[in-house]
Amino acid sequence: MGVKAEFIEIYHSKIHRKGADKLLDYLVGDSSDFFTAPSSTRFHGSHEGGLVEHSVNVYKCLVDYLSRPHTKIKYGMDYSDETVALVALLHDICKLNFYKIDYRNAKNAQGVWEKVPYYTIEDTLPYGHGEKSVYIISSYMRLTREEAFAIRYHMGFSDASPEQRNNVSKAFEMFPLALALHVADMEATYFLEGTPE
Repeated sequence: MGVKAEFIEIYHSKIHRKGADKLLDYLVGDSSDFFTAPSSTRFHGSHEGGLVEHSVNVYKCLVDYLSRPHTKIKYGMDYSDETVALVALLHDICKLNFYKIDYRNAKNAQGVWEKVPYYTIEDTLPYGHGEKSVYIISSYMRLTREEAFAIRYHMGFSDASPEQRNNVSKAFEMFPLALALHVADMEATYFLEGTPE
């Protein structure tokens, strides 16, 4: 099964709230590049289909993290299958229609200059990162407060200005799913996907 089919299978089997079908229709439709977009310009998933691959990887990492006995018993992290799938699969929906292909000159293996493609950013909805994902999802379906905070703060401190760092700490303290999603995102990014050589 390809990663697009795997994403759709998880989405269909786990996410059932009102509006979920319309959001998936949008993702697979002609006006979205969700299933062909990269996950970044130069780092993890910087290839066609990298975004959907990353989303499925984060889902698997989050399921694994939340299956540990101490996360449920000691930390009270017990979430529905729908919540886990929703926050993991859609945390980076802000990256759809975000990357564009451009060309630059580079020497090939023979030392000859040639035009090579690379990804660049064209942000037509400059609304931040996590908050943009929350905004897009909320246009289709209602999120719980914990889901919204998990998606908003999944980047942790790396996406926070000095004055926002207290907000990240407070969000992790108040909404443990935010910390769990952040950990899953980092695990997928650095250990499953890594950066290209």
